[in-house]
Amino acid sequence: MKFKESKSIYLQIADRIMDEILQGIYKEEERIPSVREYAATVEVNANTMVRAYDYLQGMEIIYNKRGIGYFVENEAKEKILSFRKETFVNNELPDMFRTMKMLGIDINEISRLYEHFTEND
Repeated sequence: MKFKESKSIYLQIADRIMDEILQGIYKEEERIPSVREYAATVEVNANTMVRAYDYLQGMEIIYNKRGIGYFVENEAKEKILSFRKETFVNNELPDMFRTMKMLGIDINEISRLYEHFTEND
């Protein structure tokens, strides 16, 4: 996995796991790879994976069955979508609006571009 400098590695791994849950790679109530297995997959230290799993557990995306492993929580997809939507609206959208204003791009142009994008998706 290639990591970006601008974000902590454990958060990038957590994002990847959330993506995999959204894509159906890991389903609700299904076991996910162990800390060591996933660490080997993404080529990081096991302590970094523990941080990623702790972060996801704190968000109630995964949970630990002692001695068995980590599992995807019920309604994990809904929680991930809600979290990402909130992050987009609060963090990314204001930057986009500032850029639109600075470049003189109006909402109608964005709407047309979005319609074109969704038609071709």
